[in-house]
Parts: sequence; structure tokens; C-alpha cells
Amino acid sequence: MRLQIDALLDYSMEEPADVLLSVEAAELADQRIIEGSFDVKGTGPLRKVPGEDGVGNRIWARADGAFLATYRGIVEVERPAESLVGLAASARRDLPADVIPYLWPSRYCEADRFEAFVMREFAGLEAGDLVTAMAEWIYTKLAYCPGSSDATTTAVDCFVSRQGVCRDFAHLLASFARAAGIPARLVSAYAWKLDPPDFHAVVDVWLDGAWRLIDATRLSPREGMARIAVGRDATDIAFMTIFGCATLNRQTISVARVD
Repeated sequence: MRLQIDALLDYSMEEPADVLLSVEAAELADQRIIEGSFDVKGTGPLRKVPGEDGVGNRIWARADGAFLATYRGIVEVERPAESLVGLAASARRDLPADVIPYLWPSRYCEADRFEAFVMREFAGLEAGDLVTAMAEWIYTKLAYCPGSSDATTTAVDCFVSRQGVCRDFAHLLASFARAAGIPARLVSAYAWKLDPPDFHAVVDVWLDGAWRLIDATRLSPREGMARIAVGRDATDIAFMTIFGCATLNRQTISVARVD
């Protein structure tokens, strides 16, 4: 599937501020960048640094006053609409070094708080069957409610309230998986069919020796998503981190299938 992606971020900085951007689709084995252009107005020199786990890039900018970032890309996604059912889990002692940190709790994914619940609720299930059941539980038990959470909402908060948005669904699924000993990381992505269009948060789980994408919201097909960044939780995958104060003027995202 070939996707055309357009993103626009229009902000006003109240005072000079450092800005860390993560908006370019990543070049990966299951997604190939056909075309890509990125432009920022209202800043000094830009500095590009590798993203977490070497996935994608982050870009440092120094902004003052009007700030306008635009990205356009065409991405060829080669990811089948496969099921996770039947996929095996790796023994912890066999995990690659860069996968091990995704077993642990993080600021927004308090995996240790869910161990008893996961053992009880999903007893008898393992590996891909277990992750599939976890995603089904989240999809059926939680309400997708825009505006129901904020930047401080954690997986535990979402579990208690039984509502949230994509990042909350992703935090909870990652927490469940880690509680069961399955590495899970947060993923920011551009998502075809997402309504309304926006940056999307989903999850990669480590099964059968590879990262497998899964979306507990079911708002976009896995074969229609282009990864931007990965990390422990929303802190690592934020599309824009402003070290200062800013006002949002306009933000638009468009993802269209073009093949």
C-alpha cells in the first residue's frame, strides 16, 4: 500500500525555545520512503539525531515567534494484515539487548501494577493468543472518548476510568503485555482511515523474533500505518516537544492511499 502523507504544524513561541520534532516517517524493513520533504520556518539551524532504537529521526530546532513545520512524504508499506494468533513468544534470556528495556514499567505504563489482573483475566493464554485477547479486552471494555485524558494520564488512570484516546489504549496494551513478560513498545504513526486525521499511537509487541504492530483502537488497519517513532511510552514518541511556552495556531494531518 502506498500512502501520501502531509503534516503541518503552525505554532507561535512566546519566547525563544528549543523544539524537538519527530514527524518524518521512518525507513524500515516493512515501509519504504519513496519521497520525503521536511521544512521548518521560524528557526535557526536544524540538527537531526537518530530516533529511539534507530527508528526514524528526531530534529532539533531553536524557535522564536512564528514557527511553521511542514512534512510531505510518500511511503510504500509492505506489511500484511496478519493475525498475531499462534505466534510464539521469546524466552526472556534470548531477547536481543535492545528489546529487553520494553519488559519494564515506565512513567505512563505501570506494568507492575497489572500483573495480578493479567494473570487472572487472561489465564491459560500465551504469546500471540494472549496479546490478541488483551487487545480485544481493551477494545470492548474501554470507550474511545476524545478529550477524556491529558498529558498526565497513565495506563492505570485509563484502566480505572475505562475511557481514553489512542495513546491511552496503547499505554494500557503495552502495560498488559509487559506484565505478562512480553516486550511492548509505543509507536507513533501516520494512519490511513483515521478519523479525524491526527498522529496515531499504537503498539509493537515482540513475538516470534520480530516486532509486530497492533492497534487496540481498531481505527486503522495495520497495513495502512507508517511508523514515525518508537519508545517506552508517549514521552519517547511525541511528535513535538517544546522546551518552553507556545500557542497552537493550526495543525493538520492528511494520509491518503495513492496506489
